[in-house]
Amino acid sequence: MSGPETQTVKGSLWLRLVAGWNRWTGASINRSIFGAVLIVATFTVIAKLVSVGKELAVAKSFGTSDALDAFLIALLLPSFIISVVAGSFNAALIPTFIKVRDQQGHDAAQRLLSNVMFWTLAMLGAAVLVLFASSRWLLPLVASGFSAEKLRLTRWLFYLLLPVLVLTGFSTIWSAILNAGHTFALPALIPVITPLVIIAFILTAAKAWGIYAVAGATLCGAVLEMGFLGWKLKQRGYRLWPRRHPGDPAAREVIGQYLPMVAGALLMSSTAVVDQSMAASLGRGSVAALIYGNRIVALFLSVGSMAVSTAVLPYFSRMVAARDWAGVKHTLKTYSRLILLVTLPVAIMLVFGGKVIIALLYERGKFTASDTLLVSEVQAFYALQIPFYTLGILVVRLISSLRANHVLMWGAFISLGLEITLNYALMRRLGVAGIGLSNSIVYLVSLCYLLTMLSRQMRRAALNHPTRLPIRV
Repeated sequence: MSGPETQTVKGSLWLRLVAGWNRWTGASINRSIFGAVLIVATFTVIAKLVSVGKELAVAKSFGTSDALDAFLIALLLPSFIISVVAGSFNAALIPTFIKVRDQQGHDAAQRLLSNVMFWTLAMLGAAVLVLFASSRWLLPLVASGFSAEKLRLTRWLFYLLLPVLVLTGFSTIWSAILNAGHTFALPALIPVITPLVIIAFILTAAKAWGIYAVAGATLCGAVLEMGFLGWKLKQRGYRLWPRRHPGDPAAREVIGQYLPMVAGALLMSSTAVVDQSMAASLGRGSVAALIYGNRIVALFLSVGSMAVSTAVLPYFSRMVAARDWAGVKHTLKTYSRLILLVTLPVAIMLVFGGKVIIALLYERGKFTASDTLLVSEVQAFYALQIPFYTLGILVVRLISSLRANHVLMWGAFISLGLEITLNYALMRRLGVAGIGLSNSIVYLVSLCYLLTMLSRQMRRAALNHPTRLPIRV
């Protein structure tokens, strides 16, 4: 068979496979969710594997040095603001955006998106100015154990990384809008860009620039990620320029859900700041050990929780809008069982095989055998949280779909208080590894709280909004 004919057959086979897959996933809500989970998980794995490669390059070049401690603390506050402001907007935006788009059309959805981008730019821009102005007293507070020279390096890295806040904020919102339109592959793959750029900068510029190569690469990666997402969104017919539309009822609805959501995210994201700040008080390399110990756990959490949370929110929102409470319960039970089936073996593997894994991945260059012992202990305690955290994400997305984000705010308040208390208690006995154990206990308590509150919200919703015709699950 000739070359063009072979290509034609292959193309035809691929089209048939795609058509068959679309028919199967389109047959029910649960199959559609499974398809979305699989797509997001696959591309997230690719992105995280590249991120692991980035971590290996960083570990080889910087080990657990003061320079890496400085970079991690410099990145901490911008990352915190991004997760609070932009991340909270997503959970508040998507249920309303889907309702407005489906019921009122594209123009109304565009108005809502423009409004959200306007307020996001205003908040993130203000955050950049506040962080810049307060850096001379804020950074010493966060990095209390740093020497004067180390703190000076942290401050200059902090200034370089501040623009990432605005860039990543827009990327987060644009990814969510694409997900709402059932475009999952590109937003899941986009995070591969920044670690690739970091690897390239380390290989070509680390000797000359030191840790500034990693900071500069982080900024360049954020620019590229925003550019690709913006291009895709424009292809879908959306305008990207922020614009305020006063009196938009959909925007008021989003803000009404956003305020308790951002309060909860502020409290919950504070745990990362608290953990790393408390680790900084334990001595040289403690922040880096905490970060390394959570890297592999975070890889599994990112793949699982990102796939589940990204996929289920649009579908939960659709079922809640249709008042299909039986479908909601069926989907919740189905994916809870699936999550436990997958996450329990992963947690066991990381607890009992952590030392071997850390040694194989990191123990080279300036990363020594003593670093392996410490990091593997941190990882073992962090790994215990995997089932609780992933199940919690599923429950959180359903609560957001029910527009009951005030529940998440109070849960975050409880978690932060418990985190601080347990950190102090466990650090005295276990050192930096005690912070990992504290995290796992907090997520277990948080899951119990979320399940209790979800049961109450479901009963209330079923009473106030009786079931309509069910969607196939």
